[in-house]
Amino acid sequence: MKVDILTIFPDFFRGPLDYGILRRARETGLVEVSIHDLRDFTRDKHRTVDDRPFGGGEGMVLKPEPIFECIEKLTVPPRAERIAGRSTESVILLSAQGRRLDQTLAQELAALDRAILICGRYEGVDERVSEHLADREISIGDYVLSGGELGAAVILDTVTRLIPGAVGNEASTRQESFMARADGAEEKSEGPSSTCTSGGLLDYPHYTRPAEFREMTVPEVLVNGNHDEIRRWRRRAALEKTLRNRPDLLDLVALSEEDKKLLAQITGKN
Repeated sequence: MKVDILTIFPDFFRGPLDYGILRRARETGLVEVSIHDLRDFTRDKHRTVDDRPFGGGEGMVLKPEPIFECIEKLTVPPRAERIAGRSTESVILLSAQGRRLDQTLAQELAALDRAILICGRYEGVDERVSEHLADREISIGDYVLSGGELGAAVILDTVTRLIPGAVGNEASTRQESFMARADGAEEKSEGPSSTCTSGGLLDYPHYTRPAEFREMTVPEVLVNGNHDEIRRWRRRAALEKTLRNRPDLLDLVALSEEDKKLLAQITGKN
């Protein structure tokens, strides 16, 4: 997968790109990341990338010219072709007004051959970039950041780990929080029967050695070797954590009959 990032702070990405899964994916050629400084596409001696908005208002807005010229140099398919789904490339504007990033969207992006991320700054980006250049807008959450660079780094990390070969044990990415199959069915695992996919819920709790640490002990069921009991315990624990921390997710996932019985036990209902 190829990723191009348009930014006025190219040095920001020196850290995120040089550690962990992202670094390994780049070194092995699974992901190719190119950083483009928007100031290189300006024409005045001050390398101006922003201006005051028409109609007045607080703050500055990124100008359209540097962004359009950079994208044109990168040579991407026409916007209409990208919007229609006839291209495996996407031009993405990082925006607080965009679709909120979730695991489903991350999986969509991981299927692309190329993603171009435009990092907004200041009070935003000239609207013509959204209307005539980008084919989608993405936000990483319902809050406001100083710029799109952090969002781009989050998207890059989230998407990279979904690319086959980026994570050593690919089964682990299928068992993480928020992972759900399109048909809502729980994925069959080739691993031990004690493992279970999240099915769109939060992940179940994990414990490591020692079994007892400062008088805090690992649940007995996890060390008894009965994989069916372990699987049921993990599913119940995932349901409990989801109910406690993200109850909204329970309305979005397909719950099995066993899940419904476990929820009834958790909530004390018959």
